[in-house]
Formats: sequence, C-alpha cells, structure tokens
Amino acid sequence: MQATLKQPVAFAGIGLFTGVPCSIRLVPATANTGLVFQRVDLPEKPEIPALLEFVRETARCTRLVRQEASIQLVEHILSALHACGIHNLRIQVEGPEIPIGDGSANQFVRMIEEAGVQRLDAPLEILQIEQPIHWSEGEIHLVALPSKEFRISYTLYYPQSSLIGSQYFSSLISPETYKSQISMCRTFSLYEEIHPLIEKGFIKGGGLENALVIRENRVLNPDGARFPDEMVRHKVLDLVGDLALLGDPLHAHILAVRSGHTSNVAFAKAISNALKGALING
Repeated sequence: MQATLKQPVAFAGIGLFTGVPCSIRLVPATANTGLVFQRVDLPEKPEIPALLEFVRETARCTRLVRQEASIQLVEHILSALHACGIHNLRIQVEGPEIPIGDGSANQFVRMIEEAGVQRLDAPLEILQIEQPIHWSEGEIHLVALPSKEFRISYTLYYPQSSLIGSQYFSSLISPETYKSQISMCRTFSLYEEIHPLIEKGFIKGGGLENALVIRENRVLNPDGARFPDEMVRHKVLDLVGDLALLGDPLHAHILAVRSGHTSNVAFAKAISNALKGALING
C-alpha cells in the first residue's frame, strides 16, 4: 500500500552550492499525490513534481525546474524517501536548494522516523521490467536486470586516488539496509578537484562538516571515513535518489559502473521509455 508521513517535520541548514540558509518542511499528502517539491518562499508557492520530465541540470547535483521555479540537490532527500517507502509527500522548501546537512541522507531518515509512517488506503504500483535494459557512454555503464526486489551493485573507479582506487558495493535497498549501510555515507570529493570550485564561488557552502574530502590519499575530515568504502556507498545513495524520479518504486537489479547524476538520469529515462514501450506493445 502507498504511504506518507503521520505528521509534518522540519529541518533547516545551508545550501551546499549557494551557501544561503535553506529549510524544508515535510508535509503528509493524500494517496496518488506523489513526491512534490513546493517553493513556499516564492510568489504563488509553485510546485515541482519529483519526476524525470522536470530535470534540467545534472552537473554536480540533480536540479528540477518548472517554469520560473527551481530546486537543486534533490537527490539525497529523494533517496531517503524512496528507500524508506514514502510515496506521497509535499516537500515545502525555503531557498533554492535542499539543505545539505552533513552531506549524507542521515538527517532525512531521522526526519522520517520522527514523523512516523502512515499507510494509506490505496495500492502501490511497482515498476517491473521483463527484459534487461542498458545504457552506456564511454567507461560508464548501467544495466537493469529483471528482479522481484530492488538491489543495486555499484563499481566505483578512481585511478587518480590510491585511497579510493576501485570500490564495489552491493545491497538490497530496503528501509533497514538503507538506514544501517547507506544513509550516513557522505558526498565526497578529491581536494584537488573541489578546491578550485570553492575558490571560484561555485560551492559556497561546502566544508569538512558536510563532505568527505580526500587530499594526497588521506581523508581530511577529523572523524575519518564512516566506512572504508563510504565513497561507493554514497554513489549508491545518489543512484537511489535519481531513480526515484521514475515516480514509482522499481523492482530490478541495477548494475552500475562509474555512473553519476547525468548518466543516472539518462538511464532512468531509458527505463521509463522501455516500460512505456512494453505497455504500448502489450
């Protein structure tokens, strides 16, 4: 059955890219509403459904746009909502992006637990594939295999860092495994890559408090990494969030090699088109 939250819950922080104060309020919604972002700080409080058709940018995060309204860095909160089985919700946002928190999805899981899950009197539609679906570009590969569950197997390859190197992580995506194995894994970057972006003002709210930073093959964060393979686990977190833009839960085994937001969204569109084609042909 479909689900929402039992009561509203809120969180405030700063935006990773803009550095400005941002806040969100998760408000329960009725069946078949879906996940909808609402810019309550803008005139007329415009809404943007969390669907593929509203994706406009995937350079360093996933950004949704509808007419003059936009919201960026949606992947972490969508990842938590999708993995925890929340299907209907109005995400009221003040600011141009979702607050970064500590760079993981842990804060959003805590919000879901604080609010509680409310089952609704409406059946849930599950997206089920019958044939393998693949997407590739250069060294990036994504494959969806038929399955009765949602599982992701991800291979990360960072030859420029011996600390990261090659990492592999595979997990069933369920509320329990997501909370204990994935949700607390932070966004990460090599210092050599992120420092020029910070100096140019592209990432005004970034720091060791909200990202895992690696420099010269060592972790700069005082607390170190939360897992030896925290980096690949965060890639799984991102992929769950980007696939949530399909609109309904997907049952498939996803094999991913070196994918990011751009390829994740392109792959999600390939899955959507394949499902639509199967429906028409059927």
